[in-house]
Amino acid sequence: METERLIIDKIKETDKEDYYLNIPHDKKVLETFICPYEETLEDFDFSRYPGRENILAIRLKDTGRLIGVLTLFGEEEDSCEIGYGIGSRYWNQGYTTEAVQRFLEYLMQEKGFRTVYASFFTGNEASKRVMEKCGMTYDRFSEKELTYLGVERDLIYYVIHKE
Repeated sequence: METERLIIDKIKETDKEDYYLNIPHDKKVLETFICPYEETLEDFDFSRYPGRENILAIRLKDTGRLIGVLTLFGEEEDSCEIGYGIGSRYWNQGYTTEAVQRFLEYLMQEKGFRTVYASFFTGNEASKRVMEKCGMTYDRFSEKELTYLGVERDLIYYVIHKE
C-alpha cells in the first residue's frame, strides 16, 4: 500500500533498529501504544515481528525507514479492530492520519470488512483526532478495560462502517 508520503508493508528483518527506536524504546509512544519497554537494542527480541500479516510497517516513502506500525486484530466475519503507533519524533506531521486512512480503505475495499473499530486511552486527544479525520465516529466508552503500566485504563472506542 502507498500514500503520497508513505509505504505500508510487512516488517522486514532489517527494520529492527527503526522499530526499536520508534516503538518499544520511545517512552512517549508507550504512553499511548501497548507494548513493553525495551531498554537496549541488543536485548530486544525482534524475531516475532518480521513477516507477520497483522502488524505492518509505516515507512517514509523517500527513505524506506520504518517510523511506525499498524496492527490488525479481533477479526470476525465482517469486522475487525486496528491499532497504530508512530515514533514521537514523527508526531503532528499528518503521517498517522495518512497511514490510518489508507489502512481503512484497504481493509474495507480490498479485505471486505464492513466495520472497523479502534480505541484509545482516555486523554489521548491526538489519537481521537486521527480517528475523526479518518471518518470514524464515537462508539462506546469502556471503563477500566485493561491494566497497562500498572494503571487501570479506560478506553474510548471509535468505529467506521462501510457505506
